[in-house]
Amino acid sequence: MQITIALCVLMGTFLSLTEGEVVTNFQDIPKCMEYFYRGKVPEWGASTPGVARLCQRFENQYYFATLYDTRHRIAVYSAYVFEPSNGGGREKRWFVEPQLVDPSWGSEMKDGYWLGRDNPDVYLGDNQALNEDYTHSGFDRGHLNPNGHHPVPSRNATFTLTNVVPQNPTLNQNSWRIHESEMTDLFLSKCHKAYVLVGAIPSANNWIIKNNVRRVNIPDYMWNAYCCTDQNGRPILSGAATALNSELNVVEKLTLDEMVGFLQQYSNTPVGELFYNQCRA
Repeated sequence: MQITIALCVLMGTFLSLTEGEVVTNFQDIPKCMEYFYRGKVPEWGASTPGVARLCQRFENQYYFATLYDTRHRIAVYSAYVFEPSNGGGREKRWFVEPQLVDPSWGSEMKDGYWLGRDNPDVYLGDNQALNEDYTHSGFDRGHLNPNGHHPVPSRNATFTLTNVVPQNPTLNQNSWRIHESEMTDLFLSKCHKAYVLVGAIPSANNWIIKNNVRRVNIPDYMWNAYCCTDQNGRPILSGAATALNSELNVVEKLTLDEMVGFLQQYSNTPVGELFYNQCRA
């Protein structure tokens, strides 16, 4: 599985810009822009310290985009276009991004287990979560871009640890799962194409801790937003939702404008539009 990465380096983060797979904007990879309605990349999260822009690639194909927070080791959001599922089992592997270990490494995403075995003297987890961080943590590996919104092989590409966050299992397996299923029904019945953003709001000081080290931030909230278009690419439907990442197990439906207001509570800069013209006709 391959991933081409664009990295925005802020506040002394570990990466420096180099030629090749490392660029500074999603716009530098035209295929990556297809996951944003009319090429509008949200301003939300762009100034996150140590942010990395990932164009997620599997078997020489791009499938979605992720804005990744290397300091909290969770995604800010993933952006994708909904596709009807054709079934297929869950991917048994969990992938990591080699270029978040060393920018000179290849852009093809690797099974974290085997990448570790092949590089026993290199720690892979300085700038990203590892599978072992989640083991016995009490939290699910909660997909942002859900595998159920894609057919094989696109769904396989969602099983990257750069696309998951520590999610309360009650929420992940119940109301959030139901919400994703409701979105599927809505997209299939109402939309020609659906553009989706799914993200997480990091907590101030709640982490998965391993060996007395804060490894992965446990987000306070999950959120998503969508923009549907007709066959002519005109916007016809939009919506959003949030959920406290807890056993409260409640999903709250919002409008896009209400979602901007929600996100604004966690930003010192204007959030702006999530989709081009806020998905208005």
